[in-house]
Amino acid sequence: MAETGNESNEQVNLDQAWSDSQIQTLLDKLDEELVGLVPVKTRIREIAAMLLVARLREQHHMATDRPTLHMSFTGRPGTGKTTVAMRMAKILHSLGYVRKGHLVVASRDDLVGQYVGHTAPKTKEMLKKAMGGVLFIDEAYYLYRPENERDYGQEAIEMLLMAMENQRDDMVVILAGYKDRMDTFFQSNPGFHSRIAHHVDFPDYSLDELVQIADLMVRQQMYSFDADSRVAFREYLELRLQQPHFANARSVRNAIDRIKLRQANRLVQAGGSIVASELARIDVEDVRASRVFRGGISAEHIA
Repeated sequence: MAETGNESNEQVNLDQAWSDSQIQTLLDKLDEELVGLVPVKTRIREIAAMLLVARLREQHHMATDRPTLHMSFTGRPGTGKTTVAMRMAKILHSLGYVRKGHLVVASRDDLVGQYVGHTAPKTKEMLKKAMGGVLFIDEAYYLYRPENERDYGQEAIEMLLMAMENQRDDMVVILAGYKDRMDTFFQSNPGFHSRIAHHVDFPDYSLDELVQIADLMVRQQMYSFDADSRVAFREYLELRLQQPHFANARSVRNAIDRIKLRQANRLVQAGGSIVASELARIDVEDVRASRVFRGGISAEHIA
């Protein structure tokens, strides 16, 4: 069979290319930052591999369409979407798909104005900030509210769609939110759906994973559960999972913040002299004082 060019005989060291790209370092960092999420991490690795191969094909003069890079991250709050978006920006930068590799997080309030002529400058400003990196739009379905005839979200949507097409060599957009609402949003805004290449679903954490997340957060803040308080916190999570408005790692973080407040208050109220290690130890009392154990109303501020 005739060769299309001498590039077919060239050797490509994939191991070296992967190493030079620093992708593995970024993926390892993601493993350190986030417990679990194996399907998500697998998908991010696959996307990174595809982008690396596309870059190598370009370097060896093979016809290669520029990969579509815009993405959709779906899942409940606290499942790591923003953290993964941050690492994705770094991967895109390491492979030369964006100039800077920074992440700009935006919501409806950052893009949509409240009166005529207000939306365009707001959206342009966010797009300007995101150039050379990734624009992460959380709860993207709030951009447009069709039930409000005076809503200016459609203007922001049109500007975003234009930027996603015309500026795709310099900016990547990641839309995020609850899966069911994002599905409805894409159905009513086909322009977005046609520009999204990668849909990544973020599952809820299991109970064991939530306990691991709590252990990690506590260690990072130089606190420690003792045996009894750790058991109590697992029981807390079992109860909290049955209540509404649970936000995965975000709720775990809020609960730990409340525990730290109760721990500090307990120590100061007791007074006297203590060994320094007590400043770090979380007591079972600090956990079980939560209203969740008494069937209190579920809300983040009473964690």
